[in-house]
Formats: sequence, C-alpha cells, structure tokens
Amino acid sequence: MFSPARPPARRIAALLTGTVALVLAATGCGGGTGAGAATDKVTSITALDYYTDEPEHTQWGELLTACAKTAGVKVEHTSVPGASLIPKVLQQASSRTLPDLLMLDNPDMQQIAQTGALTPLDQYGIDSRGFAKGILSAGTYKGKVYGLAPDVSTVALFYNKDMLSKAGVAVPRTWDELKAAAAKLTRPGRYGMAVDANATFEGSWQFLPFLWSNGGDEKQLDTPQAAQALQLWVDLVKSGSMSKSVLNWTQADAHDQFVAGRTAMMINGPWRIPALDKDKNLHWGVAPIPVPRSGQTPVTPLGGEVWTVPQSASKARQEKAAQVLACLNDSSNMLALAKQHFTVPSRTAAASQYAEQVPSMAAFVKNVEAARARTSELGVKWPKAATGIYTAIQSALTGEQTPKEALRHAQQIATSN
Repeated sequence: MFSPARPPARRIAALLTGTVALVLAATGCGGGTGAGAATDKVTSITALDYYTDEPEHTQWGELLTACAKTAGVKVEHTSVPGASLIPKVLQQASSRTLPDLLMLDNPDMQQIAQTGALTPLDQYGIDSRGFAKGILSAGTYKGKVYGLAPDVSTVALFYNKDMLSKAGVAVPRTWDELKAAAAKLTRPGRYGMAVDANATFEGSWQFLPFLWSNGGDEKQLDTPQAAQALQLWVDLVKSGSMSKSVLNWTQADAHDQFVAGRTAMMINGPWRIPALDKDKNLHWGVAPIPVPRSGQTPVTPLGGEVWTVPQSASKARQEKAAQVLACLNDSSNMLALAKQHFTVPSRTAAASQYAEQVPSMAAFVKNVEAARARTSELGVKWPKAATGIYTAIQSALTGEQTPKEALRHAQQIATSN
C-alpha cells in the first residue's frame, strides 16, 4: 500500500473480521458546513484514497457511502496504490480534475497544500475542537487547517511477557533499563530487542521517538542529543542485544522475528495487534517507548491520513464534500474506525473512551497525547531530513562513522539544495 518514499504510517497487517457498525450521529455528520440551496443540486461527489487492500477498501467505502447519504449525495469512491497517489494528485491539480474529497498521508499534505490545490476547512465551519495538538498540526499549513484525520497511529514497545518473566526482567521504562533488559534477554537464537533501521523513511520513523524524547530536533540533526539517541542503537547492536540485520528489516520483519521468538522486544505499531492476537501461545504486552530519564514522556511520530477538500469550480460540490469530511471526523465514527483498524481516535475524549474499551491500545493512546507530526517543524522540507536520518543510522550501525560524524553528514543532506 505504501511506497518506499512514504513512511508506513498505518500499515494494517490484518483487520477484525466483519463490519463494525458505524454510528452516524446526525449532529456530527455534515452539521456546521453551511450548505445552502445551491448544494441541493449536487447529487454525487468523488473521493480518492490509497486504501486498495481488503477489507479496508470496502470498510472505507461503506463509511463514505453512509456519510454521503447524510449529506444527500452519492459518492464515487476510487482507490489507487500508495505509490501512485501523489503523482496522480499532482497531475490532477495541474489539469484541475481533482476529486471532491481527497485523502492524503499526513506528511504529504503540506506538499499538496503548498500548490494551492486544497481549501481551508474553516470556511466550511467544520468543528476541529477536541483534536490532540499534534494531530491538528498534521493537517495544518501556514496556520490554516486543510485536513483532518479521523484516526491516527504511532509506535510503542511490544514485549514477550513469558520471556521477561522467566528472565526476571521488568518492562523497561528508561534507556538504561532498556539496555540492561535487552542484554539479559539475549541468548543463542534470540535477541533482546528489535527495531526497523532500514534505509527508508520507515527507519527514520522508528528512530524519531528516541531522537525527540532526548530533546533532539530535525531542524538541527548534528547535536549531542541526536548523537546520544543514535549511540543507544549503536550500543544495542555492538553489545549483541540487537541483530545487525535490523539495518535491512522492515517493521513487518521485526514483527515476524517477535512472533517466531527470535526477539523478546520490538518497536512497532498497533496494526500488528490483530496478527499477534491470532497466536494463542504468544503472551505479549505493550508499553510506552523507553525514555532517556525516568519520569519523561516519550515523544513519538504520528501516523495516519488526513481528509481534505480540494479546490474546484463548484462551490456546491465543495460544500457537500465538506459535509462528508465532517461526518468522517464525527467522534462516533472515529471510535468505530479505531476499533476496526486498531488505531487511535483523533479527538481526545473519544481516545480516552477507547483506551478503556480496548486495553491493548492504552499505550498507543498515551503516546498519541504527546505525539508530533513529522512535518510540524520542517513542513515540505521534512523528506530531506528523513533521508539524512536513515543515512546516518546506516552509517553508524555499520560502524562506518561515529554517531556524531554520521549526523554531521545527515545535516548536510537535510540542508542541501
């Protein structure tokens, strides 16, 4: 579903079977968009996303259809592969043939908003109150909200309960505890810890919690705080607590290692939970990612997609699309989507309710409270910084450069023309 150029913000390995009933609250679905008599002439709108996989494609299609019905229209729902979406959107923007409703992976929204192809959502009176700060920033460009995400995701620490118990190891909360636990859990045929450190944006995505939680910043990568975060990963590999193969692993590979019992802990996302639940012999838990010092709150990256209303010649169609977007972001639909996809509702109140109902998601809900959008600091310049980050990870973990040297080079990449 995702191209190598886009971090797999929310790859879902498996979803709950069946269709969760989607509650369409009349007050939240389409209210406040200011649709007038002119919109009554619109009978259908178009929607584009990259949900090509099943059952996700059908699930989103059903929700779009239900929300469109509340707006008095039908929806023509089209999905294209993730790698094709941005090229298609840029071509459509050039030819002025954009859909009425457009889904974008949140790091891509800034790029599209920069072209002038999207409309600010405040002009439709859409309610954006109650969203976590980081989530709202993911859909914001130059102070205006252009996109809203019904649900989001992030990463946390998964651990094998049986392995930790047998080794007498407590769930690590700090970096020192993580190194000690990983070392004690490592034995022939098993590593203590696993991450995805490959040379893609996926590797950068997994490193961000360590960079950010230590006070590092993508605006300036060659800092002592960034070097300390990268040194942690280097130490785990050098000590043998983490396989050097993480340089080539995807998040799916880390998951496979964990399920096979070849690693006791891993960094991964909630989209792994349905597959983990299928293995009845696997007793696992999930906790916030360890932080540099006790008492700190981990800062993790936000994954997920935002829905937007593109510019078009028809204001009436834009109004109808905005009504559907408001419906998608109704708290009841957020909660239903989160239960379907093992994601986190974007409104804080709905997320708290969800954590009580689905305890395995509580750590992710906690992390989302302080999570950050990858574009919040650099905007459209984020991809260069991400490239610098994964290049530095590769150089440091192979021993070609020290973390300090690797991050100096990363900063050069991030600021190159």
